[in-house]
Amino acid sequence: MSTTYRVGLVGTGGIANAHGNACQQAPSAELAAICDVSEDALANFGERFDVAPENRYLSLEEMLAAENLDIAVICTWGAFHAEVGIQLSESRQVKAILCEKPFTSTAAEAEAFVGAAQENGVLVAEAFKFRHHPMHLKAKELIDSGAIGEFKALRSTFCTGGGGGGPEARKPEANWRFNKAKGGGSIYDLACYNIHHARFMFGAEPVRVSGMSQAGLEVDDGSYLLLVFPGERVAQISTGFNCAGGQYAEMAGLAGLLRIETAWNNENSPVNIVLQNRDGHQVIDFEPCFQFALQLEHMCEVLTTGKPHRISPESCVNQMRVIDAAFEAMATGRTVELG
Repeated sequence: MSTTYRVGLVGTGGIANAHGNACQQAPSAELAAICDVSEDALANFGERFDVAPENRYLSLEEMLAAENLDIAVICTWGAFHAEVGIQLSESRQVKAILCEKPFTSTAAEAEAFVGAAQENGVLVAEAFKFRHHPMHLKAKELIDSGAIGEFKALRSTFCTGGGGGGPEARKPEANWRFNKAKGGGSIYDLACYNIHHARFMFGAEPVRVSGMSQAGLEVDDGSYLLLVFPGERVAQISTGFNCAGGQYAEMAGLAGLLRIETAWNNENSPVNIVLQNRDGHQVIDFEPCFQFALQLEHMCEVLTTGKPHRISPESCVNQMRVIDAAFEAMATGRTVELG
């Protein structure tokens, strides 16, 4: 008999809608309860996703005490991820935590969050939806199989601007992405994808990080990074709110090239990988899919089978170490060496 896992959402802002839809689409999950500090947000979300009033909570502590949850999904602003994650872990009221990106604000926070989860027997993973898309899994398989020869360079971008206007058009009070206290900025919101993608595709951690940023009113409006991996392999990353949209990734090897045109936000759209190598030019097509549902179903599968999650707790901490290094490099203009 199949198991259905009860899911509680912590935070009912924008990204929670995607996780609410995932609960409706993932065969092994059901949305059981929601929590938010705003009564209006709770009411609006609860009506939209058919969560009964008695399963809506203004207090996380009350939700954990009253509901028999299996999975908690952290959908709060990034600045509060560590605090919420530690509270969830220490409650021992959930089996697993799926935490939206960025995992935390710093590597030290990530270590504290992961440490609390491990001490209390709670599975924790960062919510990088693209890691569960068949397109990215296939790209990794092609690289590892030698389809492009020795993998040497990765180029990727995630830019969401193009609407016109300078930093003043992106006011901190208008959106958390432009608000320092809430954990905004192009690194936390955008470059985190590219950084994790590079670490995944190379199957390694960078040894050096350099970069520069373009300033917004409170946060980095744009960020440009160079990650050097063992063997002098490199990832060039360009992200920002201030430049016209683009979200491609190219993986170049000594014998070929992979290109993904719509790498990150491709919900319910067909996508493809273009492979060029000595055998010619090939387009590998993928049917539309909802990455958030695949992500949630993977977590359910991990809980059912005990298999490792695609994104380990150690990976969550290492991700934040690279982000710490990126901020240091941008602030100082110097290359940061990682151990």
